Amino acid sequence: QVQLVESGGGLVQAGGSLRLSCAASGGTFSSYRMHWFRQAPGKEREFVSRISPSGSQTYYAGSVKGRFTISRDNAKNTVYLQMNSLKPEDTAVYYCAAGLGFRTDYWGQGTQVTVSS
Repeated sequence: QVQLVESGGGLVQAGGSLRLSCAASGGTFSSYRMHWFRQAPGKEREFVSRISPSGSQTYYAGSVKGRFTISRDNAKNTVYLQMNSLKPEDTAVYYCAAGLGFRTDYWGQGTQVTVSS
């Protein structure tokens, strides 16, 4: 069983930056593909980014490409999401997820990101 705990959310002005972290425990972190999703009020959860187990491959939703960067530190069992040039439409609860292959077997509780205009 893998436990995931997100942190780093908060309130930021448009154009600002935040760095989210997701710390994993209870599993072999380096075996899992890691994902970030987000859910805005009244909307469905949407994919943001993912990173391969080794960290060599990344993928982004079109809405965040060029502004967000996903990375991981397998020695620290942590995945990060660096978010730059934030927009009000980035306001959401951000979740990390872990899974083998392209599955999302485990989820964190989420961290709130609010971008003010």
